[in-house]
Amino acid sequence: MNAPVITVDGPSGSGKGTICRLLAEKTGFNLLDSGAIYRLAALACLQRKLDCDNEPLVAEVAGNLDIRFDINANTVEALLDDKIVTRDIRREQVGMAASKIAAYPSVRAALLECQQAFRKLPGLVADGRDMGTVVFPNAPLKIFLTATAQERASRRIKQLQEAGETAIDEQKILADIIARDDRDMNRATAPLAPAPDAIELDSTSLSINEVFETILKQAQQRQLC
Repeated sequence: MNAPVITVDGPSGSGKGTICRLLAEKTGFNLLDSGAIYRLAALACLQRKLDCDNEPLVAEVAGNLDIRFDINANTVEALLDDKIVTRDIRREQVGMAASKIAAYPSVRAALLECQQAFRKLPGLVADGRDMGTVVFPNAPLKIFLTATAQERASRRIKQLQEAGETAIDEQKILADIIARDDRDMNRATAPLAPAPDAIELDSTSLSINEVFETILKQAQQRQLC
């Protein structure tokens, strides 16, 4: 029996991460933060002092990752070889390496299998951009979560303010979000788009709780939890 999967795709700042954490907490399902997968693979290569230009070696590492995501005190922790590396994978060096290895077809194939391996009982909540279209095309519940670029920029600005940031370029934040949307929607491989059978949900005027309750109701109607 295949474990049930709830996929939540959408652009940056749409609220996917928070919603997926809440769903995983409520249902007891496993959690996949697909956006961290390439960074975890890159970190594993850097820890082994591998040349990230060597595609076969990188693909071998990517195919043998020991990773998981744990929910701890309202945050999602990324673990590599049983060690918390949530902060490590956000380093600039790791981000640059992740961008490089993401272009390798053999690495993408290995990490596709890695992501699909998260599908275990009692179920999985998968957060990403191509979860419902590429990674889990047969998922029984697919959500495509959106919000206007202006709303997503406002959310990011609020996050920065709450973190104590003072020198915030609001126009640049909005421009960066619009530029990223364009890249994600127009990339050649797995572009950001809702699956044909996805439920599209605009969170612009909704609270986190309203979005959560809407998706949970859909899961319950399908007897997934």
